[in-house]
Amino acid sequence: MKAFVHELGELKISEVNEPVANKREVVVKLRTAGLNRRDLYIPNRRGDEADALVLGSDGAGVIDSVGEGVTDFAVGDEVIINPALRWETNSVAPPEGFDILGMPDNGTFAQKIVISSEQVELKPKHLTWEEAGVLALSALTGYRALFTKGNLKEGETVFIPGAGSGVATYLISFAKNIGARVIVTSRSEEKRQHALELGADIALDTNGDWKQELDGETIDLVIESVGRATFNRSLEVLKKGGRIVVFGATTEDTVELDLRNFFYSQFQLLGSTMGSREELREMIAHIEKYETHPVVDKTFTLDDAVKAFDYLEQSKNFGKVAFRISE
Repeated sequence: MKAFVHELGELKISEVNEPVANKREVVVKLRTAGLNRRDLYIPNRRGDEADALVLGSDGAGVIDSVGEGVTDFAVGDEVIINPALRWETNSVAPPEGFDILGMPDNGTFAQKIVISSEQVELKPKHLTWEEAGVLALSALTGYRALFTKGNLKEGETVFIPGAGSGVATYLISFAKNIGARVIVTSRSEEKRQHALELGADIALDTNGDWKQELDGETIDLVIESVGRATFNRSLEVLKKGGRIVVFGATTEDTVELDLRNFFYSQFQLLGSTMGSREELREMIAHIEKYETHPVVDKTFTLDDAVKAFDYLEQSKNFGKVAFRISE
């Protein structure tokens, strides 16, 4: 079967063996898959490893076969892939053995994938295939950061630097669903406008003076994923005693922190990553309740995967980038 792999330092389309379902596994014929920034970093992490790795964490498709002992799913079921491997129940941090699909396990950028039946969920009926294929990783990450860690409530204000990312678009939608106020930033006027259309209340220029433009408005929660470029600026607009949740760092990983200001202000700093199967199911129930649709910026074929990687790496997207794998 056809797959997009990393092999000997190269990204390429390759023919790989079709997977077979063993005990408690299912084979999913993939209709669509979602590209994440994680996929961009894996080639550098693998270097010149000789074994071909099928990339990709997100995907959706139809169950093609089931292994012995599978009772919850049947051939023909429409499902999404849960890329958070071996993390079943909500906990303060991932358990030992947690991994994200797509390294070291073969991922979703292929015509089929074999995976534990515990790692698939029924596709929400209101989603298109493209929407379902880009759902799990980013939406689960945003859901845990916003609600499990950030504890956002109706009437509170959340501040989101970097409005164009896939996770950010979910954060905007989820926060507005529960009646929170949303403020975002972006360097791009086009992305700021898209964020407002999605539901954000205020969209600030990343290069502007946030504190002056907000004119004393209270920020209850900051969701940070940019890193050094925005971290301390985000603290400047956070209210005393406010919460800041960090789930990524697209710029430098290390930041300088004024500890005295931090403890005098009694800020609450929380780390977050991905989420459990329990939270994934909560997130799916949330999007079904509010009929939330993921923002799909652009869809590529698997043959154009290298172009898709370049597109995401240049941050041209507002929302998610999808692959159409089969009809």
